[in-house]
Amino acid sequence: MSTLADLPRRALALLVSLRHARSLRWLAYGVVVGAVTGLVAAAYFWAVEYFRTVLLHDLAGLSLPAPAGEQLHHATPLGAYRPWLVPLFTGAVGLITGYVVQRFIPETVSGGTDGTDATIKAFHQQGGLIRPLVPIIRGVASIFTIASGGSAGREGPITQMGAGLGSWFAQRLKLSARERRLLLLAGAAGGLGAIFRAPLGGALTAVEVIYREDFEAEALLPSIMSSVTAYSVFTFFFGSEPIFGIPHFEFRDPRELFFYTALALACAGAGWLYVRTFRWFKFRIFFPLKEKVGLMWTTALGGLGAGLLGAFFPQVLSGGYGWLELAILGQIPALMLFAIVIGKTMATSMTIGSGMSGGMFAPALFVGGMSGGVVGQLAHQWWPDIARQPGGYVLVGMAAFFAGIAKAPIGPLVMVCELTKGYGLLAPLMLASALCIVLCRKVSLYEHQVDDKFDSPAHVSDATINVLEHLTVEGRFTPSRVTILEEGTTLKALTDIIANTAQICFPVRDRTGRFTGILSIHDVRRLLFEEGLFDLVVVHDLAGRVALLKPDDDLYTALLLFVDTDYDQIPVVSPDDPHALVGLMNREDVFKAYATTIRSLREDAV
Repeated sequence: MSTLADLPRRALALLVSLRHARSLRWLAYGVVVGAVTGLVAAAYFWAVEYFRTVLLHDLAGLSLPAPAGEQLHHATPLGAYRPWLVPLFTGAVGLITGYVVQRFIPETVSGGTDGTDATIKAFHQQGGLIRPLVPIIRGVASIFTIASGGSAGREGPITQMGAGLGSWFAQRLKLSARERRLLLLAGAAGGLGAIFRAPLGGALTAVEVIYREDFEAEALLPSIMSSVTAYSVFTFFFGSEPIFGIPHFEFRDPRELFFYTALALACAGAGWLYVRTFRWFKFRIFFPLKEKVGLMWTTALGGLGAGLLGAFFPQVLSGGYGWLELAILGQIPALMLFAIVIGKTMATSMTIGSGMSGGMFAPALFVGGMSGGVVGQLAHQWWPDIARQPGGYVLVGMAAFFAGIAKAPIGPLVMVCELTKGYGLLAPLMLASALCIVLCRKVSLYEHQVDDKFDSPAHVSDATINVLEHLTVEGRFTPSRVTILEEGTTLKALTDIIANTAQICFPVRDRTGRFTGILSIHDVRRLLFEEGLFDLVVVHDLAGRVALLKPDDDLYTALLLFVDTDYDQIPVVSPDDPHALVGLMNREDVFKAYATTIRSLREDAV
C-alpha cells in the first residue's frame, strides 16, 4: 500500500515516463515546477513580511505603509520609536551575508546584478545549471536583507529560487542542456508570476528579460503553465487580490499622450541615473573595497550605509510598495516623489551594489513609478482637464522604466494591466514603454543580457544552420589518383574499368582534355550485362552534366552541387589548373564535416 512519502518518487517516475510524449511532457513539467515554486514563493513571502514586521514595526517602531494586498502582520502594536536600530539590523545582515556567501557560494560574488541576472547568466553561460545551494543561501539572505530595511525586492530572489528548482528538476530527469534551460525559465516565470500576482506578465517577463532584442519563444508553454500554477498555489494562501488597492484608470484624452511622452523622457533620464549610480557604487566603491577588506566587511558597510539613509528617510526602506500605492492614490506631493527617486537610487546602489542579497526589480518599479508620479502630478496641477488621473502616471512609469532599463517591453506592460485588472492604460503604456526602450538603448540593468539568440552560447547550434559556408573543400576530401574516362570509351571497356576501381563517379573528358560530364555507376548498372550493347554504347551517351569543385570552395556550395546533381562523388580540380584533378569529394564528407562541427559547438556551449 502506497503512502504519502511515495508520492514524490511516483510523480518523478511519471515525469520520466513522459519524456518521449512531447505534447504532454512540457505541460506536466510546467505544472510540477510551478506547483513547487508556488509553495516556495508563499513561504518566502510570509517570511519576508513576518521578519519585517518584527524588525521594523515591533523593534524599530517604524510605521511603514503596506499595500492593500500585503497587510499580513500589521495587527501588532507599534513598538517604541528606535530608528537607530535600522542601520544595526542592515549592517549585521550584510556582515553575515558576506561571510556565508564567501564561505559557501563564492562563485556568486561576480554573478551579476541580482538573482534575475544570475538566472540570465545560468541560461546563457552555464547550460541551465544552478547549484542548489546558491538559490537557498541567496533566498534566505534576501529575506533578512529586505526585512531589516535593505533597499531590495523580492522578485529577483524568488526568480532565482524558481529557476534553481527548474534546473534541479531537469537534472533529476536527466534532460538535455536545451531542455534544462527551458525548465530554468519555467521556474523563474513561476516565481515571478506568483510573487507579483501577475501570471501572464510573469511568464512573458521571464522569457524576454534574458535578451535585449529577442525572447525565448520555445519556453513560453512551460513558462505559462508554471506561472499560472504557481500563481494559483500562491493565491490559495494569500488571495487573488492584486498588490495595490487602487481605483480604475482609463485613458480618454488623446492630448494626454504628450504628457506620457514627457513621462517617457523623465523615466529614461531616471533610468540612466539609476543604472549609472548603481554601477558607480558597485564597481568604483565596493569592488575595490572588497579587494582590500574582503566581501564580509564590504557587504556590512553597504548594509550600514543603506540603513543609515533609511533611518532618516524611511521611504527608501525595503521594497516600498506601500509608498507606491500612496503615490498612485495621490497622497505624496511631487517634490517628495522626486526626493524619493534620488534616495531610493542611492539606497539600492548601496544594498545590492555591495553584494547583499535582493532584487533590483522592485526598486526599479519603485523608482519608475515615482518618476512617473512627478510628471503626472505636475501635468494634473497645470492641465487638470487633460491629466485627470495622475495616479495612472505612476503605473505607466513603473512599466516604462523597467522596460527601458531591462529591455523587457511586453511583460511589465502586461503586469500593469493585470494589476489594474483592465486595459484602460494600454495606449500610454505602449507609447511610454517603446519610447523608453529607444531612449535607453545604451543603458542595461542586467550585465549578462545578450542582444539576441545569435549572441547567446545557449543557441550557438542555431547559428550553425549554414555553418558549411565557413568550411572549405580543402582538408575535407582525400587527395588521390582519379580514374578519368574518355568520351569514346565503349561500354565493354567501361565494365572492365568499373571492375578494377572503387570509384562510384567518373569524370569524363573530350579529346582536348576538357571535362564534359560525370558518369555515375548507378546510371550504367542496368546496362553492364547487356552484351549486345558493349560495342554500340559509349561513355558520352551515358554521362551526366559536368560538376567540379575547387579546394577553396565552401562546403555549402558543395552540398548544393550534390543535391542538384545527385552524384555521390564530385571531382576536385587544382585551383591553378582546371584540367588537373587532385581527388574526389564524397557526399559523406560533407555530412561528416557538418556533424563534427555541430557536435564541437554544442560541447563548447554546454
